[in-house]
Amino acid sequence: MSKKKLLEVSGLKQYFGKASAPIKAVDGISFDVYEGEVLGLVGESGSGKSTTGRSIIGLYDVTEGEIRYDGQLISQGQDKQARKALAKNMQMIFQDPYASLNPRMTVSEIIGEGFDIHNMYTDKSERRQRISQLLEQVGLNREHANRYAHEFSGGQRQRIGIARALSLEPKFIIADEPISALDVSIQAQVVNLLKQLQREQNLTYLFIAHDLSMVKYISDRIAVMNNGKIVELGNSEDIYSRPIHPYTRSLLSAIPKPDPISESKRKRIHYHSQANTEDAKTFEVSNGHFVYASTAQYQQWLQETSK
Repeated sequence: MSKKKLLEVSGLKQYFGKASAPIKAVDGISFDVYEGEVLGLVGESGSGKSTTGRSIIGLYDVTEGEIRYDGQLISQGQDKQARKALAKNMQMIFQDPYASLNPRMTVSEIIGEGFDIHNMYTDKSERRQRISQLLEQVGLNREHANRYAHEFSGGQRQRIGIARALSLEPKFIIADEPISALDVSIQAQVVNLLKQLQREQNLTYLFIAHDLSMVKYISDRIAVMNNGKIVELGNSEDIYSRPIHPYTRSLLSAIPKPDPISESKRKRIHYHSQANTEDAKTFEVSNGHFVYASTAQYQQWLQETSK
């Protein structure tokens, strides 16, 4: 994996509502995503993870903080031309394959929409050929190009969404819970497809999810988010084998075990949200493994996890 920072997020805040009593959806988070890696961003509903993805891609105006893509500041006052250029490099796969595809457009129109915006493939046969190629890349047939989204299953619709995201040949893809609306039997197929595309095209992903078991399978590193903060960040192995923050431990304890005997003995760890005191900061547990805590909390959690 390259150590070049493709995305840098510094002190990102995304507040909604009144200035006097804001809803702090994202509350001062910082992280980097390296070229060619998959960073999993995990947390329960309302933790701020999807808002983070949408802020990065520019769907929201950032309240505070900086977002840099390939060294270039993208979070403040970009002109139309700069936004258009960024769209070619950064794309999003949305959570709901039913709501994110226009029901009045054919698959060909959905995938080819970006070509028209960016004046690509003015030759019709070349355009058709590229759409066929994209459909086959995601495991669909070129014959599907003239059908409408409602004619497909949820898994097939998500593949169409992936083909649309790939159409502009981006380097970086934000996958916002791309499997949560799908049947369990289909989820693994879509994750395998994303992994395969990553290898073939050297893609970089921010993979947003609430299911830690699937995130381990695809991610090189994992950031755990709770109440608008990143509470733990580290490589997949560290997060799974030595979770420090009680919220991370709680999420891991909720993963069902395939063996019925082990499952019957599984103990859920219930997390009770704890207010961080004024001295809360990010501690480095080991190389590349970070946890957000007060000094007292950090010492207590280290004792609990070393038993």
